[in-house]
Amino acid sequence: MAEKPDNAKPTPLGIYDRPQNAGITSIELVAIVLSAIWLLGTAVFFVFTPSQPQNDETSGLRFLMTMLAVFMPVAMIWVAATAARASRVMREESQRLQAAIDAIRQAYIAQSQGRRLENEPSVARKLDEIAAATRKTETALATFSTRRDEDAANRSVPAQPAAPLDDQQALALGTTVEDITPPLPIEDFIRAMNFPETAEDEAGFTALRAALKDRAAAQLIQAAQDVLTLLSQDGIYMDDLRPDRARPETWRQFAEGARGREVAALGGVRDRSSLALTAGRMKQDPIFRDAAHHFLRRFDKNFAEFAARATDGEISSLADTRTARAFMLLGRVAGTFD
Repeated sequence: MAEKPDNAKPTPLGIYDRPQNAGITSIELVAIVLSAIWLLGTAVFFVFTPSQPQNDETSGLRFLMTMLAVFMPVAMIWVAATAARASRVMREESQRLQAAIDAIRQAYIAQSQGRRLENEPSVARKLDEIAAATRKTETALATFSTRRDEDAANRSVPAQPAAPLDDQQALALGTTVEDITPPLPIEDFIRAMNFPETAEDEAGFTALRAALKDRAAAQLIQAAQDVLTLLSQDGIYMDDLRPDRARPETWRQFAEGARGREVAALGGVRDRSSLALTAGRMKQDPIFRDAAHHFLRRFDKNFAEFAARATDGEISSLADTRTARAFMLLGRVAGTFD
């Protein structure tokens, strides 16, 4: 037989063992003693009591009453002992059941905390990778711009004919960097809204870098990162949500300004625990509340511009991204679809 290790923790109340037969307990001992005392007393009584003349008519009834007087108290003693034994067994089983429930609850809490501790580093690592990629892109752009300025200063450029005054005024007064920057491709926008899947997701990082060059998309990405990080602190992850799909027509109605029950299908998140945790965080945490409302405003503005040039299939693809699921969750908690 294998010896039990010294560091093994005993199971509380033996909740994983079958209840053993306790044999003769103190209850049975008390019942035996009381029964013996009673029987001994009755024996002494009948031995030392002088016999009386017997009548044939009453002898049978007298014998029956004698047997009842002798054995009825003994039967009552054992009925009481059996009831006490059953009460004790039920009390022990109740304690075992309560201990099992407590053990299951502790195991569930430990599993939830372990999952949270396991997932939080991965989320933080992914966000750090995104930030590092963003800094690398900004550094490359700054280096390229500096080199262009140095080359232009060191190089002798022939004088060019002056542009017409009207063209110069239009460029100086009416043109911005956003006007001359080509629009962000829809495919890159959708992929950036879902964020890179892993550190090896080169296509995802490429789309994210392209989206960060677009001012409006970069603001939405930053707002989405903030709410996703805050939600992960409560163990809420967009990959775990499976919201009901809404028709592209409903999304277009939302882009056109419809609110309330008309676009209620967009609030397709049915996970009660996620809704309850988010609602509680929204009421108690002002930082989370401000981040959530800022994200909802950025998503509303960006989606209106996106829907104007996207097809129904592209709208459906955007609805499956992590950013869109966060919008469905926070929008339902904030009452956007009520």
